[in-house]
Amino acid sequence: MKTALFDQLLAERRARRAVAVVTRLADGTQALVGDDGVAGDLALTPAQLAETRRCLAADRSGALDSGEGGLFVRCHVTAPRLLVIGAVHITQALAPMAAMAGFEVTVIDPRRAFATAERLPGVGVTTEWPDEALARLGIDARTAVVTLSHDPKLDDPALVAALGSDAFYIGALGSSRTHAKRVARLEEAGLGEAIGRIHAPVGLDLGGRSPAEIAVAILAQVIQARHRGR
Repeated sequence: MKTALFDQLLAERRARRAVAVVTRLADGTQALVGDDGVAGDLALTPAQLAETRRCLAADRSGALDSGEGGLFVRCHVTAPRLLVIGAVHITQALAPMAAMAGFEVTVIDPRRAFATAERLPGVGVTTEWPDEALARLGIDARTAVVTLSHDPKLDDPALVAALGSDAFYIGALGSSRTHAKRVARLEEAGLGEAIGRIHAPVGLDLGGRSPAEIAVAILAQVIQARHRGR
């Protein structure tokens, strides 16, 4: 790979942007395909570019069917992230399940008695305030944000940050009545139509009531949004 293309690949990966390298096997000529366009010396037909983007969306490397056996696509995709606000009982079930499903999980809760490695083993935990943590971590198109603390002082700043981002999923715990009050607060904050991006009550309606059952419903909806869009 040429140095300029390699440097661009590294920059895309540092920014957590999904990118694919397409190589012509006959001579090693390459193209870098990402959300912002195509770079490199390899010219791709519209059909080849479309197929490359489908491979990238599915995180599937391999030979391109439209390349007549002569093109290979290598996808560079970071793990999807789940940022959870509130180290509550639902989170204790949700965090390990999401990690098993391939998500990079971080739980955010400034209440130090709740946000401990002992209660949430195997996942990232921070006691920063949600707005500070989300600003540090960054929210990109491969990030889901779920607020579970049921405390507006924690949940609302996180939702404001998420609604101003490219997060592929935003969910908030609470009944329809609770969400109506939340919507009123966010409207006062000037969020407007963006509020419609929030999944609330959070999770698919599976009928479960226990923390573990609610966690399953939340994770199912996050996975659905990841693969089928908002």
